Amino acid sequence: MLYSNTPAHEKRRLFRERLATGELLRFPGAFNPLSARLIEQKGFEGVYISGAVLSADLGLPDIGLTTLTEVAGRGQQIARMTDLPAIIDADTGFGEPMNVARTIQTLEDAGLAGAHIEDQINPKRCGHLDGKAVVDEQTALKRIRAAVDARRDENFLIMARTDIAAVEGLSAAKDRAKALVDAGADAIFPEAMRSLEEFAAIRDAVDVPILANMTEFGKSDLFSVDQLRDVGVNIVIWPVSLLRIAMGAAGRALDTLNEEGHLTSKLGEMQHRADLYDLIDYESYNHFDSGVFNFTVTKG
Repeated sequence: MLYSNTPAHEKRRLFRERLATGELLRFPGAFNPLSARLIEQKGFEGVYISGAVLSADLGLPDIGLTTLTEVAGRGQQIARMTDLPAIIDADTGFGEPMNVARTIQTLEDAGLAGAHIEDQINPKRCGHLDGKAVVDEQTALKRIRAAVDARRDENFLIMARTDIAAVEGLSAAKDRAKALVDAGADAIFPEAMRSLEEFAAIRDAVDVPILANMTEFGKSDLFSVDQLRDVGVNIVIWPVSLLRIAMGAAGRALDTLNEEGHLTSKLGEMQHRADLYDLIDYESYNHFDSGVFNFTVTKG
């Protein structure tokens, strides 16, 4: 009932233990707390919280318009609703190194299991768009050092995302990844890899876990879990997929309302009321109510 019974520090510890095994962990993107519950119910290993999704949820483009308060607040709402670890997109850290430090502690307090900080200039843009620009290496390293120094729970995962491959090529991405690990990054997120061979090259360059971003309509082909596992990827995310599917279905439902005047033909595509009540554990709330309000009012 209500929120997860697993404390945030325990989620982080269990996540780091499982990540250390080398297995591939699947983190679909949750677009709200309810979808995070569904991800857990379907047997996935973690939840990803995308900056692009948070922006889109506010009706904004993914160009660095969201604030730390907005991101941390939504992250907390999602993370507390599941026993799974949740990794959140912290963009460029919302400012200079001191801002990055505050970002990490705020996200720790919000119950997240980890965050990634990227090396784009601030404000950033979607990692799969053309025309990106990255900061110099020293600026990128300062962000990661600030994040590592600021965390209070050693199990909070500090992931470094690098977008430099799209700007300067794969060799530069390998060099940047190595430097970010030397600066203290626990994991590497090489953005917009175009092939399995590029993922394998990053895997060979560093000895920390790496993440693959399987976002649709982007620069990367949509590789399978098995393909990514075979080249040594440790975490795979589908950041916007559930939102895209949900919005596509919503659009089709509105078209049906315009055309037919009702949604009878769409009933088979809807989540049934019984499934929703099971997902939100409705019955436990009924038991709680009956345990608290267990008296009757008598007429005197």
